[in-house]
Amino acid sequence: KSYFSFKWKTETTISTYLKMKLTNAVLFSLVTGASAFAPQQTAFRSKTSVFSTETAEETKAEETKAFAKLPASIKPGVVTGPALVDLLNDAKAKGYAIPGVNIVGTNSINSCMEAAKKYGGPIMVTFSKGGGQFIAGKEADNTDDAASINGCIAGALHVRQVAKLYNVPVILHTDHCQKAWLPWIDGLLTANEEYFAQHGEPLFSSHMLDLSEEPLEENIGICKTYMERMAKINCLLEFELGVTGGEEDGVDNTDIDSSRLYTQPEEVFYAYEQLSQVPNAAFTCAASFGNVHGVYAPGNVELKPVILHKTQEYIKEKLGVDDDKPMFFVFHGGSGSSVEDIRYAITAGVIKMNIDTDTQWAFWDGVRAYEAEHHDYLQAQIGNPDGDDKPNKKYYDPRMSLRSAEISMADRLVKAAEDLNCVNVLN
Repeated sequence: KSYFSFKWKTETTISTYLKMKLTNAVLFSLVTGASAFAPQQTAFRSKTSVFSTETAEETKAEETKAFAKLPASIKPGVVTGPALVDLLNDAKAKGYAIPGVNIVGTNSINSCMEAAKKYGGPIMVTFSKGGGQFIAGKEADNTDDAASINGCIAGALHVRQVAKLYNVPVILHTDHCQKAWLPWIDGLLTANEEYFAQHGEPLFSSHMLDLSEEPLEENIGICKTYMERMAKINCLLEFELGVTGGEEDGVDNTDIDSSRLYTQPEEVFYAYEQLSQVPNAAFTCAASFGNVHGVYAPGNVELKPVILHKTQEYIKEKLGVDDDKPMFFVFHGGSGSSVEDIRYAITAGVIKMNIDTDTQWAFWDGVRAYEAEHHDYLQAQIGNPDGDDKPNKKYYDPRMSLRSAEISMADRLVKAAEDLNCVNVLN
């Protein structure tokens, strides 16, 4: 069953425009502008590390840079394939991590891109299974995950349509997918494959499989099967080892054995070896080092980012390579973490940190603050301190409180970017 049948009106407009230009024999002048729609010819390349050491930038050195501080392959809008690899390599080399933000609708999506524009860096827009269903509408038919799948697709298409207007690189990602939820990812991969057939790149930049509750061999075996499918369309895989504690969007690990919160280097290397066998593979690892979803009082979460450093040393020794950070790590459950722990983890090769709890609060806090400021104008349609016959429409217009929420969430993300050293990394 096809889940991706959306036909952009803009595609028809673009097609008509190109035909007109062909008639006038000036197609040559459109090559640069049309390249965003052309199939990508450069595949992921893998040598001694998970990601390319020969960058897409080197094969496109003649390109004009969109961002002075980033490789030429990275353009405004959604980043996939070799350009995504280049972006992650840049983050690792320069010591910054990209905020990966869970969203639930266009308001939170736009807050992400607004924040990225403010802090001058890339952003990862992250869809969850529940978030996708919410975008489609809670009353939409979710038989066989239809609402979750189509809601994520709709959100991704929104990002693709407007991301370039913010002039920032955007990574489209999906969050935790446990074993029982694999049909959700199957539907999204079908959408990716259909989009790839039309545009030469996947709809989404990457997907996460969280099979950490399964035995290691089964976890990585399933990931490897999905990696084989994803590699064919230049889609990156994020996998999880160990368990992130706490609860988030239907995944509840509040009562997990604390020993499972800490991943062992041998486990990471096993995953690295297995997934590296897939041609064109590109992947990141969510290794647990005491991470817990949610927000807790200081001292209640014991992070041990040194585990990531030791794991990098272990993999480097096993591979016999010069790269001090052969694995790309991602950081889950970062809410409430100290800036010192966050930045120490970044030095171990963390190139993305998930953010959800703090931005949820920031969004709500924006609504709360708006209501508090305009309380007396929000009690009835007519009648306020200015007069019993004065209308209140401009105050209860939903856009007013939602805009306040967007600004509050964007401001919180700017602070997160500062903690992640992700400020002014574009120009």
